[in-house]
Amino acid sequence: MITVKSIVYKPQGESAPEIGYLRRPITEAMLIEGYGIEGDRKGGNPKRNLNVMDERTQAELAAEGYPTGAGTLGENIILSGIDLRTLPVGTQLQIGDEAVIALGKLREPCEQLTPLDERMPEGVVGRVGAMCRVVRSGRIRVGDPVTVLAAEGERL
Repeated sequence: MITVKSIVYKPQGESAPEIGYLRRPITEAMLIEGYGIEGDRKGGNPKRNLNVMDERTQAELAAEGYPTGAGTLGENIILSGIDLRTLPVGTQLQIGDEAVIALGKLREPCEQLTPLDERMPEGVVGRVGAMCRVVRSGRIRVGDPVTVLAAEGERL
């Protein structure tokens, strides 16, 4: 069973720390179509409303000694019970009763990760989540079930 393990966001009006990403953990969030998490300062990019990561990839990184934890690498949502790297671009995931997101390309790690671990970004290419777009609004909660839907056939 696929479920939501964690949700974090970057509150509007808060400054980023000198090292890493500012992410606040929350137990529920409203996903807004075409935006991302309601109130998230990083929302609104039309091709990448959210960064979604899976627990399996996070565990691999932790086993290699990389820093992990909810939001540590800049992700908004962590899912358990799935490996997002195995799904094609455009695959839709229903989260909870209403929200639907579409997977975009794997996230390109950037130099902002280097202060967290000198092996980054090179050592984590293809392993820091997928950029996603919210295609249907809805409230999501930690523990919600996630259903893999058919691909939408659109490249993000």
